[in-house]
Amino acid sequence: MPNKQVTTAIDGAAIADALKTAMQQRILILDGAMGTMIQKHKFEEEDYRGERFKDWHVLIKGNNDLLSLTQPEVIRQIHREYLEAGADIIETNTFNATTISMEDYDMASLSREINVESARLARAVCDEFTAKDPSKPRYVAGVLGPTSKTCSISPDVNDPGYRNVSFDQLVAAYIESTEALIEGGAHLILIETIFDTLNAKAAAYGVEEAFERTGITLPVMISGTITDASGRTLSGQTTEAFYNSIRHIKPISIGLNCALGPDLLRAYVEELSRVCETYTSVHPNAGLPNEFGEYDLETPEMAKEIIDWGKEGFINIVGGCCGTTPEHIRAFVKGLEQVAPRTLPELEVRMRLAGLEACNLN
Repeated sequence: MPNKQVTTAIDGAAIADALKTAMQQRILILDGAMGTMIQKHKFEEEDYRGERFKDWHVLIKGNNDLLSLTQPEVIRQIHREYLEAGADIIETNTFNATTISMEDYDMASLSREINVESARLARAVCDEFTAKDPSKPRYVAGVLGPTSKTCSISPDVNDPGYRNVSFDQLVAAYIESTEALIEGGAHLILIETIFDTLNAKAAAYGVEEAFERTGITLPVMISGTITDASGRTLSGQTTEAFYNSIRHIKPISIGLNCALGPDLLRAYVEELSRVCETYTSVHPNAGLPNEFGEYDLETPEMAKEIIDWGKEGFINIVGGCCGTTPEHIRAFVKGLEQVAPRTLPELEVRMRLAGLEACNLN
């Protein structure tokens, strides 16, 4: 097992100040999809297992987070390609690395190690690029995914009151993952692909608890998911209602990612830009998946939409989710180079509440 020393000393306040300063000057670039890049290697079961897990008692093909242990050079190279494309922030390979999601492979006990090593892999490559050009520092976002369970919705249509995970179980899982990401040297924490706001609240609570336990406080990004053309998260909230529900956490950015391509996501990006008092982030899919589960939106078409978002003043951080590649990120970098970032709006002071809809009272 890795030791518990942070890769390099982290000053969370200094990182937050640096990111805020940078976002006032230009649009920052997040990386693209990790899973899409992994799929290009066409790994089979034995590739996922490696020598260490060759006798594992369940099938583990598809456990992409485990590749940080069994195929670290592949993960390192993916990070390097996104940094070479111009990304300012890269995401750790930990989307499903919580104990809850790792239970699907009977690997909950490996959660901490995967998070630590994934953060270390990303941090080492980031440090390498920052050393080459200190005027363009690169940052590691330690990723906390939504887990494979939801706290608000019953998975059993015949029992609406049933839940397959509790708030406290989610908190415990997120504490462990966050501590491990800090240990591995992440610069910030990204709670992403939120389809259930209660899961997000558990994540935020767990992150704050981890900060208190470690004595290290990092900037936090939060990114929700509008699941379809209804304009709502899976748990039923509109974009503004979602924002109202998590604004008290005071993250460095609030954003949207996954599920939709940039054309369908545009209206919700615009809405978020209007109501959000902090910086905004967006990383959409490269369109909707085709019948083979692949994403067909080509780089020029996607970049055109993203650049237009920038010109309209919607975004402070932008990258790509499912189906995106270093080619997409390179096009975003080039197209947004001379585009000013979104300025923070001055909003009227109101009591901002939310159920499924936003309720703003003055």
